[in-house]
Parts: sequence; structure tokens; C-alpha cells
Amino acid sequence: MAKKKDDQQKHISVVNEKSLQFFEEYINNPSPTGFEYPGQKLWLDYLKPYIDESFIDNYGTAVGVINPEATFKVVIEAHADEISWFVNYITSDGLIYVIRNGGSDHQIAPSKRVNIHTDKGLVKAVFGWPAIHTRGAGEKEEAPALKNIFLDCGCTTKEEVESLGIHVGCVITYEDEFMVLNDRYYVGRALDNRAGGFMIAEVARLLKENKQELPFGLYIVNSVQEEIGLRGAEMIAHRIKPNVAIITDVTHDTSTPMINKITQGDLACGRGPVVSYAPAVQTNLNKLLIETAQKNNIPFQRQASSRSTGTDTDAFAYSNGGVPSALISLPLRYMHTTVEMIHKEDVDNVIRLIYHSLLNIKKDHDFKYNK
Repeated sequence: MAKKKDDQQKHISVVNEKSLQFFEEYINNPSPTGFEYPGQKLWLDYLKPYIDESFIDNYGTAVGVINPEATFKVVIEAHADEISWFVNYITSDGLIYVIRNGGSDHQIAPSKRVNIHTDKGLVKAVFGWPAIHTRGAGEKEEAPALKNIFLDCGCTTKEEVESLGIHVGCVITYEDEFMVLNDRYYVGRALDNRAGGFMIAEVARLLKENKQELPFGLYIVNSVQEEIGLRGAEMIAHRIKPNVAIITDVTHDTSTPMINKITQGDLACGRGPVVSYAPAVQTNLNKLLIETAQKNNIPFQRQASSRSTGTDTDAFAYSNGGVPSALISLPLRYMHTTVEMIHKEDVDNVIRLIYHSLLNIKKDHDFKYNK
């Protein structure tokens, strides 16, 4: 009887110690929608050894370019902005009410620590919430809602709040930081989608370190303002005018409680990158991704979208008369919370899939629909 082979091969990470240090610093650095510049500078500083040139557009989208002289242009893209809050109203006794900047979740806010960004620097505050003893045992409790969550920065008057530099329109971000959980998951706020920015930067690093020569111009794009309507991608797509775009973003791990797989699909962290099917996803480019995954033994999952992907894929696909575009998603738990979780092996495999897919794109590659 032949000895049974072990089907589980040891996973070898493409992320090295230096790049992991950058990832942690990048996640911990705030990058709220509309105020992404510090994070973009950090990202470009990491990327610069692996590219030929770079630029930042008028609203802050950062782009690194390999082979800028080439006429055929391929984009790999993620978005840089994170959800946040705006100061909306300051009461006479020094409490602060907020509105969303992106899809911030009001239900997770109570008891969270935050940073209020002012011209005088960061001001610490907390989302206050009445103690359980005061909320009326046996009565129907009032749930957290946009109308009743508030910030307390330790002030007792509106004038004291304003003296700290706080005014209507100041942006607010959570304080939570990056960690590794059980040597299996990366955890932090804003992994949606600075994990994507990290992964496309790692693709550029691997191309450089492996001395891979591409027959086209590669534009590594970290877009702004995705969380409020794909706006950064919309602007940069018209500026670059790419021939092909591969987008990476996060998608829901549906294996956790309270998520319906019938409506949300069956996806899980640790099972590989997610390839999407949607009107904006160009069929032949998607086939290239799948064939690349199969050829290189990269595990992958499939997801179907309805009218749109809800990602920057839509902005690129419908620009410039139609750009062949596809989406590679990273499974993520607890989206739009401060404890977003992604699997380390999924990060490696998204990087591998983008990297090998680029090597399969030829100069002037024809992705015509009827091909």
C-alpha cells in the first residue's frame, strides 16, 4: 500500500519582516475620507524603491508607475480612506454630536476612544454612554443611534471645547491599533481597505526583487474617497485612461454569526482570494484571473454580485468608454468595526494572484468581450 501523501503543504509567506512593520505602521496611521494625505505619504515612501515615478492628484489619490513610457497601461488598485466621523454640533455643556464620514457604524461607537483631528493637533475623547444601572431594568432600552451617540472630551463648556481647536467639521477617528491574533489573523481598524494598499505595494516589491520586466506600464493606484461613492477612482481613471484594471478590496466573511449565507454567499477567511462575478467584471479578464489561480495552485473563492460590486471596480469599468476590469477581494470579518480581521494566508494569496496575473498579461492584450 502506497504511503498517503500529506495534502497540506506548509504555507510560505511572501510578506517579510520589513513589509510587515510597514503594514502595522500604515494601519495605525489614520487616513479618514477626505483627509488621506499623511497615509498616502507613508504609502508612497514605502513604494518608491520599487517604481520609476509617482504622483498624487488634486484630491490625494497616490500613484506609483513602472514603465511610464509605455502606451498600454494596466492598473492595480486599492482605496486608502477609512470610515470616520465629523463634529456636527457642540452643546453648551461641552458634549459633541457627530455625523458620519463614510459608513461608520453607530452601534459600535459607545465606549470607544477616539482622536479628534484639529489644527492644534489630536484631541482625545470618548464616545460616552449611560451606565447599565441608569437605563431602566426591565424597560425597553434605547439603542445606540446617530441621534444619541456623543463625544466627551472632558470639557464642561462649548467655549472650552473650541479652545482646544475643535470646531464643526473636525474629523474623528478611532484609536484602536494593529495586532496579530493567534498567529493567524491580522486585526485592526481600516483593514478596509488599507490592506489592499499594502498588498498592491507588495506586488510592486516582488516585481522589483524578482527582476520581472513588464511589457506594459503598471500603475499602482491607492485611491481616495471610496467610502463615500468611489470618487477617487472615478477621478484617477479619467486621468490615467488605463487599458486594464485589477481592483482589490475586502468582502464579508460570512462564516460568523448573524450573517445569512443564502443572501450573502458562502465565503470565509483562510480559504483564499475571492473572484467576483458582476456586470462590471469583464468576462475574459476574470477568466485570466481564474486560470492564473489554477495554474499557480492559489486557492480562491467565488462571489456573485447583483447590480454592482460596490467597489472601485465599477468606477474603472464604466470610465473612458469601458475599461476591462476585474475584482479580487480579501475575505474580512467584522467590516466597519475597529476589530476587522483578515487571514494572513489570504493576504499572501491575493498578492500572489495579482503578481502572477500581471505576468500573464501580454503587451496590447486583447480582452474583447466576444473574443
